[in-house]
Amino acid sequence: MSKARELAELGAAYDSGSLSNRNIIVNGGMAVSQRGTSAASAAGDTYLIDRIRYEKSGVSTVVTMSQADDGPTGVSNKSLKFQITTAGASTPGASNFHQFIYKGEGNTIDHIGLGTSDCKPMTFSFYAKASTTGTLPFSIHNDTGIVVYSSTYNIASANTWQRYTYSLPVVTTGTWLTGTSQGFAIRFGLEYGSDFTGGTPNEWRTLASGFTGSGGFQSAYTNALGSTLNATLYITGIQLEMGTEATPFEHRSFGQELALCQRYYHRIEGASKMIGHCFYFGTTEVDVEVSLPCSMRVAPTLTSSSGTNYFRIQHYSDDFNQFSGVQYYNGAALNMWAQSGGSVGTISGTAGDAGYVVTNSASSIVELSSEL
Repeated sequence: MSKARELAELGAAYDSGSLSNRNIIVNGGMAVSQRGTSAASAAGDTYLIDRIRYEKSGVSTVVTMSQADDGPTGVSNKSLKFQITTAGASTPGASNFHQFIYKGEGNTIDHIGLGTSDCKPMTFSFYAKASTTGTLPFSIHNDTGIVVYSSTYNIASANTWQRYTYSLPVVTTGTWLTGTSQGFAIRFGLEYGSDFTGGTPNEWRTLASGFTGSGGFQSAYTNALGSTLNATLYITGIQLEMGTEATPFEHRSFGQELALCQRYYHRIEGASKMIGHCFYFGTTEVDVEVSLPCSMRVAPTLTSSSGTNYFRIQHYSDDFNQFSGVQYYNGAALNMWAQSGGSVGTISGTAGDAGYVVTNSASSIVELSSEL
């Protein structure tokens, strides 16, 4: 095959979006939502769709956030939807903010060389539609000694999907954490007070006073989304990639996307779901070994149902109410334990006995989180 033919075929693959491992963003197509599909009157610091955290402070706006069966053709049939159910003030207080955030692990951007003289250019793109027109802000920044790129995207036509693309210049300043630490964050703004806006768009800037104060980390915007009752905003197809051109949104299978999400959050929910094999450690404690679907970012925190007989040790009909703690080891497994007494309930097996633990109720939940 001639070199010209090879280049032509490579170009065709590029144009069709078939080149893999381009998109740094996990779950950019909003396909995975382990925590559910809707959150009414969402509180600040709430996750719904995997990898996206919703935050607000000071604003009176109330939203319902959901995973919508709506997306641009050929990109994704899912999107993150916000609907304003209580409209906020037309001018938020100076220190108020309302946003959603994607935080990326340093491991995902280490190869780009951010903050060094060898930094490579990046391109950022996403799809959005809203019921109100005007500009809305977004920013990309590091986590230490804030260096930020901010811009806006213009909803020129209501209720119409549009792709927005931004060629990011190289950034040779700032500390960009590597490894399992937070390497970068992307913030999409719904509302901001004056402490947070005023940043010059479309360039990297170092903020002298963190996120607030003059020269804020977001650029000025005009869309009255947050102060418009029943207004909607949809986002999907988020992509951050190395290079100077936006390539077609990269599709991964649902299984691949789920595994990437489970590095940060894993949930076992419902009745008769296998949790792990166990053994009785003494007569009042059971230890449960859980095989994880993938290696989590760091040792996870544990949240489990607390009530009456949420969990059962099979073969022994020994029920208990919640787990007491968790220990992470070997990268892809962990040990959880439950002890008699308090709210845990009674465990009455014999030391050395073995079995396995399942969920015992439709309301049973085990959550393991190592979110950034």
